[in-house]
Amino acid sequence: MKHILLSVALVSLLAGCASTPTHITNACAVLNQKNGLVFNWRRSAKKAERKYGIPMPIILATIYTESGFKQRARPPRKKLLGFIPWKRPSSAYGYPQAVNSAWEHYRKQTGHTRARRTNFDHAAKFIAWYHRESVLRNGVLPNDAYALYLNYHMGHTAYARNHGQGNKIAIQAAYNMQTMARQYDIQLRNCNMR
Repeated sequence: MKHILLSVALVSLLAGCASTPTHITNACAVLNQKNGLVFNWRRSAKKAERKYGIPMPIILATIYTESGFKQRARPPRKKLLGFIPWKRPSSAYGYPQAVNSAWEHYRKQTGHTRARRTNFDHAAKFIAWYHRESVLRNGVLPNDAYALYLNYHMGHTAYARNHGQGNKIAIQAAYNMQTMARQYDIQLRNCNMR
């Protein structure tokens, strides 16, 4: 009986950590769905907020915009001759859609060498860290979701070189992320999770 209970608990735990949350446009629903003893997304996002000073709604909205809360998200493959699956446009991966070079820089700078892009806690910390770097390097305010996302999308150097002027795709994504961050902030306040 003891082994059966342990097996059921383990299967439930693994199923809970691997599934993509439903209702991803509602921050309260996302955090309620991922509110377990081991995997607690609210606790992870709050820790990242406290450590790096980036508001939790911005962290969550970045994940929403980048991966839609899909653990193993990757950019779609390009098509060769219009139908043969080919290379991916970048090495972006996981919840934060962090490219290999940015992820490795984060791991070295923070000493978090075992960090994985498929781990929500690690991804939330990476995003908060990256946004904090935007504050330090490019003078962006910690609650300016639009400018933080442009830095995230373009990279710190390109953002500084272009004076925050991104291409149409980056600008639209930044506006969408800013809108989602505001929506998440209101939702989190209404359900007392902020």
